[in-house]
Amino acid sequence: MNAQIPAVISAVIFGAVALFQLLLAAGLPFAHLSWGGKHQGVLPGHMRLASLLAACVLVFLTLVLLVRSGLLAMDVNHTVTLVLVWVITAFMGLNTLGNLASKSRMEKVVMAPLTGVACVMCLLVAVWSS
Repeated sequence: MNAQIPAVISAVIFGAVALFQLLLAAGLPFAHLSWGGKHQGVLPGHMRLASLLAACVLVFLTLVLLVRSGLLAMDVNHTVTLVLVWVITAFMGLNTLGNLASKSRMEKVVMAPLTGVACVMCLLVAVWSS
């Protein structure tokens, strides 16, 4: 099977979430929709920095998936990208469980399905690109 379609779907999800994290880092008042719903309004400074870091991580995850699927040409080790995609898959599975356990209704309703779909797409990239 072709790993490019699930890689693109994951990239779109990760891109949307990265954009959301950048908006949080910039000070938009959506704190209740993130980080377990622990904050209201604008995130405190240290959490805004965490959102910026999260956006960077999401961009990295996207690059790994695009390289692994063959959509982005880079001279990287085949085994390293495969291991990273499996790590990303496990991370997204844990992330989905965390979103389901969140006190934030929006994280349960919006983020859990997104991370769940991303997890399945990452799994498909891992299996279909082997």
